[in-house]
Amino acid sequence: MQHPAATATEAYVLEAQVGHLLRRAHQRHVSLFTQIFGVDGPTPMQYAALVKIGEMGEVSQNLLGRLVAMDPATSQGVIKRLTEQGLVSRKDDPHDRRRALLSLTDAGHSLIETQIPLGRVASAETLAPLLPEERGQLLALLSKLA
Repeated sequence: MQHPAATATEAYVLEAQVGHLLRRAHQRHVSLFTQIFGVDGPTPMQYAALVKIGEMGEVSQNLLGRLVAMDPATSQGVIKRLTEQGLVSRKDDPHDRRRALLSLTDAGHSLIETQIPLGRVASAETLAPLLPEERGQLLALLSKLA
């Protein structure tokens, strides 16, 4: 059985497709994020990991990946770089030696304290073209999709 949309006779316009628009919006946000944080700053995924580890206090690498929507390979690379930078510490879980527990180092805590305001600026700049009520609507709808 064909999906009803597949049989439509109207033209398929790429620029009107949800995936294309989401990708373009994401590209715009990443560009703004990089301008605000600087080219030597964290990537959006590194920033997300640092913020979530700071929020959780201590978290397994597996759970962190799920919380910030990173696949295991990406999570491993992100944590490796943050550990090498001295921002995250890693230790074996005393209850399950197969699990690693992550926490922020003092340098990680200091860095994230200065970066959370930048994250707020990046979010505000991304949403700036929208009216205030549209910002809330967009975030609610994106949360529903996610």
